[in-house]
Amino acid sequence: MAASILCTVAGVSDTPAGPVAPLVTGSDIARLAGVTRAAVSNWRRRYDDFPAPVGGGVNSPQFDLAEVQAWLDRQRKGQDVSEEVQLWQALRGAYGDELITGLADVAQLVTDAEQETSGGLPPDAVRLVRRLVESRSPGELVGDLADRFTESVRRAGSDQVTSPRIIRAVRHFAGDVAADATLFDPACGIGTLLLAVGPERGPRRYGQEIEARSARFARLRAGLTGYGDADIVTGDSLRDDRFPALKADLVVCDPPVGDTDWGRQDLLLDSRWELGTPSRAEGELAWLQNAYAHTAPGGRVLMVMHASVAYRKAGRRIRAELVRRGILTQIVALPPGTAASHALPVHLWQLRRPRSLGDAATSVRMVDLTTNEPDGSLEPRPDQTADIPLIDLLDDTVDLTPGHHVEDSHRDYAAEYQALRRELADQVRSLAELLPALTAGEGPGALDGPSISVADLARAGVVEYGDPQPVSVSDQLDTDFLQGFLRSTANTRRSTSASGTFRLDGKGARVPQMDIADQRRYGAAFRALQEFEELSWRVAELSRQATALARDGLGNGALSPKE
Repeated sequence: MAASILCTVAGVSDTPAGPVAPLVTGSDIARLAGVTRAAVSNWRRRYDDFPAPVGGGVNSPQFDLAEVQAWLDRQRKGQDVSEEVQLWQALRGAYGDELITGLADVAQLVTDAEQETSGGLPPDAVRLVRRLVESRSPGELVGDLADRFTESVRRAGSDQVTSPRIIRAVRHFAGDVAADATLFDPACGIGTLLLAVGPERGPRRYGQEIEARSARFARLRAGLTGYGDADIVTGDSLRDDRFPALKADLVVCDPPVGDTDWGRQDLLLDSRWELGTPSRAEGELAWLQNAYAHTAPGGRVLMVMHASVAYRKAGRRIRAELVRRGILTQIVALPPGTAASHALPVHLWQLRRPRSLGDAATSVRMVDLTTNEPDGSLEPRPDQTADIPLIDLLDDTVDLTPGHHVEDSHRDYAAEYQALRRELADQVRSLAELLPALTAGEGPGALDGPSISVADLARAGVVEYGDPQPVSVSDQLDTDFLQGFLRSTANTRRSTSASGTFRLDGKGARVPQMDIADQRRYGAAFRALQEFEELSWRVAELSRQATALARDGLGNGALSPKE
């Protein structure tokens, strides 16, 4: 049974497919065994005989299916519903939407081993908790439950908790954190991001969370998972800052998105708005300045931001101050899918408080990872980064979207301009040749003789209504002749409704009656005009691109006039 399910998870069948052994990822193993990915990671650390990776990369190792199957059989894992899954099901049944309270009650129970019950924990959950802590530490159990909660919220499409991919990105770009550092998260939730950065022992951690149940669980979790030196309080960080004098070496935050009720009316004169008072619609910039206000000289801020914060008009003045003062040091556009509830890209802004006037940044590093896989490498390639001088960012829009600046920085203006110029010249020559040679006709009204409606042609089986326009299905009627006359002035009037809507396939349209040879002469001219019109649109677009590129290149020094 286990082998069959594993094969399904791995995307292979039970039928032998050759000498290549099927591989499974840690996520595949977790789904099979009914545990979290963190539990599989714990197995790898805890059991010396857990199969070694045989493929994949550091961030997503792959394991031999047969070796994993044999190990699971020996350990009797994945054959029955695990006790951890039973506990999770019991918590969901007892607490429903108040699951955070259930997790906190579990954490309280394992913190105080002497008590028989904790909060609303049902007896079967208490029994399961006590059995589970016989085979793992209380911290591991609580950490596994937190990971399971994060995964369940992610699948539900909510940003109630910080996604594992964002945590991974923040940890990567935070780099090494000193053991004696002070860390702060003003919107810490269940503590995942605050506990993810820096070494486990040493740093002093502070957190504030408006939701009391989440704050309680974060406090208990910090104490159980080795981060005992953590001070996590309940409260609204913007309206009721519980750490007004705190100056941290690193502030991390994944703030609420699109929150317009962040307290602007009550905080208009707040001293934290040293870069400018955010508008009601710019709650993210209020959180950013709150984080910066709690940063010590030389300290940093790593703030998760929705991509629109980089270019919205309402935040332009604050963005300009960030750049002008040399506070903003880096913006990373993370891959789509990094956030929990949507595939839109999010940014990671890094700020640094200068120690002195001469310590301010002189450029902003832009990193564009939007073409990367969400679980792929976070180390940017040279063509994904650009160091942009501050003066180049201080234009009318102060658009800080990394992709724009990275693309322009690596753009070969001269080669691109020459290529556009050559293509434009070729197309202009072709355009002149496409315009058909026409001679004087017999005069307006010469074709007002016998005609036939498109509706009659359709009933006779000569025309079919194609998409988007009618076509001939008979050798008695030339399609180009038909479609050319459908665009005539008379038929345009017939095909245009009173509201001004034009329908090319109007059944009331009429075409002159001509023999097939004359139809083909007219059809060739109409076809040439259609090709001429289409190419003229292309020439217009090339002209626009060449003009914009030339102006941009002359303005930034990438191009210069020919001597």
